[in-house]
Amino acid sequence: MKGEAELWQALERRVTDALELLELAEADEDEALVQGIETEAARVEAELARQEFYLILSGPHDRDSAILALHAGAGGTDAQDFVGILMRMYLRWAEQEGFKTEVLDALRGQEAGYKSVTIAVRGTLAYGYLKAERGVHRLVRLSPFDEAHRRHTSFVLVEVMPEISDDIEIDLNPDDLKIDVFKASGAGGQHVQKNSTAVRIVHEPTGIVVQCQNERSQSQNKDVALKILRGKLYDLEQQKQEEEQARLKGKHISAGWGNQIRSYVLHPYHMIKDLRTGHETGNSAAVLDGDIQGFIDAYLQTTIGE
Repeated sequence: MKGEAELWQALERRVTDALELLELAEADEDEALVQGIETEAARVEAELARQEFYLILSGPHDRDSAILALHAGAGGTDAQDFVGILMRMYLRWAEQEGFKTEVLDALRGQEAGYKSVTIAVRGTLAYGYLKAERGVHRLVRLSPFDEAHRRHTSFVLVEVMPEISDDIEIDLNPDDLKIDVFKASGAGGQHVQKNSTAVRIVHEPTGIVVQCQNERSQSQNKDVALKILRGKLYDLEQQKQEEEQARLKGKHISAGWGNQIRSYVLHPYHMIKDLRTGHETGNSAAVLDGDIQGFIDAYLQTTIGE
């Protein structure tokens, strides 16, 4: 909070200093000084716009870390490979934005990619930004897994939950939890786990299933799985509230997860387009290398006033 207050105070000082210099420049008819003040005014205006944009991220958990889950949908091996593509995209974006990441769980596909991946993205505003990514993502390309090299369409579901801290009350009744342990998958041979350290938790009232197998011990995997479950339960409650608000306002909302938000078309042309905002780019290579902030910003701008 101190840092935020100092930022706004510094902006105020810059404006005051510029106005005082402007009086001197006008009195001395100093054109060079006026041009310098105009440059500073543009910089202050840009910084002000950036800080006002941050005010959009004022939800109860927007400043928190996030848990990002990717699940292969329709499309078979291509969908599992698409999970790997999106995983790399989000890891690169997080690196570029200064967030720390940790892969909490990864279930590899039989031929390529992953059936599902869960990643912790830690840092201020991680959830506020990544909530713009939740929904169904679609990939259209020439499949590298098709011998005839035909065009395939595949889908991945992206879930985003805040990483709920222990001081936030989420009611978890132990009687509602079905906890199973199993051997974590490995590379085979001597690397196969001999002990059952992986943990799967089913929240029976909602049917939510979470699992973790990347930690060394069963207790560590259980703690991580419970953290993911708490985040999913919070996110589920948020969705219920949003749907109820939309219903009261008369807005139609499709039930379930089937809301396609973005298309990644790599054949017969290159175009990535967000279907909610219309934001698009033909530079698919840059986007898949982590340059997604433009899509995130465009979506957040549409939420102003909600």
